[in-house]
Amino acid sequence: MFDPVSIIAVLIALVLALTLHEFAHALMGHYLGDSTAHDQGRLTLNPLAHIDPVMTILMPLLSYVALGIPFGAAKPVPFNPWAVRGGRWGAAMVALAGPLTNLLLALFFALWLRFIPVGFLGYQILGTMILTNVSLFVFNMIPFPPIDGSRVLYAIAPAPVRDVMDRIEGLGVAAILIFFLGIYYLHIGDYVARVVIAIVKLIAPVGPLP
Repeated sequence: MFDPVSIIAVLIALVLALTLHEFAHALMGHYLGDSTAHDQGRLTLNPLAHIDPVMTILMPLLSYVALGIPFGAAKPVPFNPWAVRGGRWGAAMVALAGPLTNLLLALFFALWLRFIPVGFLGYQILGTMILTNVSLFVFNMIPFPPIDGSRVLYAIAPAPVRDVMDRIEGLGVAAILIFFLGIYYLHIGDYVARVVIAIVKLIAPVGPLP
């Protein structure tokens, strides 16, 4: 299953998906009045500005081999939630821009796969694009700080819940480790994978994808 073509396809898909994901965050923040991403050189489609060797390359490959689902992340785009218009709702829009871009990319590649004839190699590459982008969409909608979905929950949550979320996000890297080791891999990883596969089958019901 994990032949060189599959690995190369996953890497290409990840670089494209994560670059556009982070660019969308930067673009939405800039549109809403925050110049932080622009000032730090992140309002760009250059993948080198967004790729993190561990989170963008190593972790997705390991999750693909272990679970068949390529989860990963790029370097987070910096933004100032106090600078964007709309307060908590503006911050939620910045957060949503990334995963929604991945969903739109998945839909684009699914339409391509459905209506434009491709050979086996094209099927494999487009299928990987769909799977990767759906995986990133679903994963990033999990409402645990500092994942993108937490910003959406933060916008609608009562003050006591926001206080807890602030404390979790304040843990920084420790919060990510707590999520991955204590929550994701032990409790919800299989469910997330099932949601990913269900969405892939819904938008691209043309047979098993890579």
